[in-house]
Amino acid sequence: MAGTTEPTEPVEPSEYILNRNRQATSLPESTDFADAQRGLLAVPPPELPVIPAKSGKDQVAWDFTAYDFLRDGEPDTGPASVNPSLWRQGVLTAYAGLYQVTSDGSRSIFQIRGYDLSNMTIVTGDTGLIVIDPLASYETARYALKLYRDTTEDQRPISAVVYTHSHVDHFGGSRGLFAEKGDEVPADLAVYAPIGFLEHAISENVLAGPAMARRAEYMYAAGLDKGPYAQVGAGLGLTISTGEVTLIPPRHYVGGPEIPPTPENAWSSRYVIPWRRGLYAHTVDGVPIVFQLTPGTEAPAEMNFYFPELRALCMAENATHTMHNVLSLRGAQVRDPQAWSKYLTEAIQTFGEYTDVEFASHHWPRWGKEPILEFLSDQRDMYSYLNDQALRLIDAGHTGIEIAEKLKDLPRGLAEHWYNQGYYGSMSHNLKAVYQRYIGWFDGNPAHLWTLPPVEAGVRYVTAMGGPEAVNSQAQQALSADPPQYRWAAELLNHVIFASGAPDFTISEAALDTAKQLQSQTFTQLGFGAENGTWRNFYLTGAQEVVDGPQQGVRHGAADLVRSMPLNLFFQAMAKSIDGPRAAEEQHTPIVLRWILDTPRQECTTTLRNGALIYVDGPDHLAGKPTATITLTRTSLDELALSGPRFTQNFDDQVTAGTIQVDDRSAADTVFGYLVFPDPRFPIVTPRRAGA
Repeated sequence: MAGTTEPTEPVEPSEYILNRNRQATSLPESTDFADAQRGLLAVPPPELPVIPAKSGKDQVAWDFTAYDFLRDGEPDTGPASVNPSLWRQGVLTAYAGLYQVTSDGSRSIFQIRGYDLSNMTIVTGDTGLIVIDPLASYETARYALKLYRDTTEDQRPISAVVYTHSHVDHFGGSRGLFAEKGDEVPADLAVYAPIGFLEHAISENVLAGPAMARRAEYMYAAGLDKGPYAQVGAGLGLTISTGEVTLIPPRHYVGGPEIPPTPENAWSSRYVIPWRRGLYAHTVDGVPIVFQLTPGTEAPAEMNFYFPELRALCMAENATHTMHNVLSLRGAQVRDPQAWSKYLTEAIQTFGEYTDVEFASHHWPRWGKEPILEFLSDQRDMYSYLNDQALRLIDAGHTGIEIAEKLKDLPRGLAEHWYNQGYYGSMSHNLKAVYQRYIGWFDGNPAHLWTLPPVEAGVRYVTAMGGPEAVNSQAQQALSADPPQYRWAAELLNHVIFASGAPDFTISEAALDTAKQLQSQTFTQLGFGAENGTWRNFYLTGAQEVVDGPQQGVRHGAADLVRSMPLNLFFQAMAKSIDGPRAAEEQHTPIVLRWILDTPRQECTTTLRNGALIYVDGPDHLAGKPTATITLTRTSLDELALSGPRFTQNFDDQVTAGTIQVDDRSAADTVFGYLVFPDPRFPIVTPRRAGA
């Protein structure tokens, strides 16, 4: 039976956590605080304490005041409830405003920082502004640009937009750049991205979008209070904004037919650096730029680039002031640290001798050739170390969990730098990610080949240990031990909590309430001690869920992603929403749907057979005669996708209205009837409701 709990007062850090935090990372002083404030031209205007959401309804896309506790705090000492190293990183990422990175004559580079998880960079072109990575949402990009215009009085138009890579916090605000023009995007706007950008941007945010979005709420803790007992940042930035996600699709791809590698005979001295194979020199609004593609590093499609006129290097998200993720805790494809290291070596060898300032899509710049070379080299060595040492232990037969326990710290030469600390990625989950990349989820032990699901395992463990009360007692002993055994307590209590999800297992409200309260305290202490911002956020959000239940997530409008999907990805998204077991049981004859889009003219075929929806571009001559032919516009197709659970009803309404034509509505409705739409508020640290 389900238990209920009442909200509790904030948990205070235990004596053990207090002592651990007092002894936390203390490294030689650096120039970080000076660099993070260098070039400041303006701070967010005081009359703008929050950035309102475009949707209205008193919603907020970004709250500047939420992090005043960081801006007002001491940079090198924090409250007992925050790991001091993470506190230091939080203070650094809380600086907000418009900064001038570098300038020479009429050419300048500016950054707006502290308006979102990421930075927006503006380069002054010959006729207008080149905007690099317009933040995560329409609203924050709009007001970041306004800060630039109000401060510099530069009212020239946006001449180009450049996306460094395919993650949403680097393109989601693109349409916000044109809020000042009534959202009208110039038809000839130049938008640049690395080859593969659109496919990866859409697939990551649509195909596994609901699960990633739910886990991102834990990773960034956007829904938690901000403060010393709650969220203090995410290591890479403060948190991600909660406004509308937009996308102006790229029109020029670096690495595509239009921008191929520059041959040696076309190389110019104006590019400053020597020619080498695989560089892409291109001029954007009069600004020469040399691009370096880095696929498979921090994103599947990513690029660094160099501004020879200013001897300035943009490292996208491949070098930041933290250890990054080999596998993001929100979920993603596992990244390749060996490729990451290789492309950093390539960047060092190509640009290092000719760079006076280095900046990125997060954090603050670095100035001076020697500090830049040291920084890039150390970051390179770190990813190489993670990859190679994990492989060494893999080949010795160790599992990912064992490897993470054996290699808890970087070598001294890497660990002595603040920028290699695990504020966003961590040694623990990155080493497990390397194991996953090369070996997969199975560790070779057949006892782990077919394990019980959490609810059934919980029932059996709790029963074997003498019942919920006995397990709770063991957990309490673990928490009271010297030192406290938080990890063991969390594992014990997890079994009790998940056992409560079995309809035929009896657990008293009192026992379940005790387990939840103890687990909340356990997660909170682990969060208070975490140097990693995302670990802290997961622990503290988990502590909230276990007591109060899953919270309603923040919904980001993302219609642009749907409208930008090519047909194959559109129907791939539909296919993953088919209830395959039910469709296979009920439909023994294939249902073939021929789709004709008349504006613009496109044709494809989908066939529901064996519980799978199969897509073929154009006619499928092997599927047989179409069961139904559907004729519609791309706008109508997009409306279907955006209608969610009302997909079939929307389809029928459009057929009635005449905007969609179909010669066998019942066949189409049969296929659409197998679409399922998940609850975006699914639980993570508590069991699903019976029958959900």
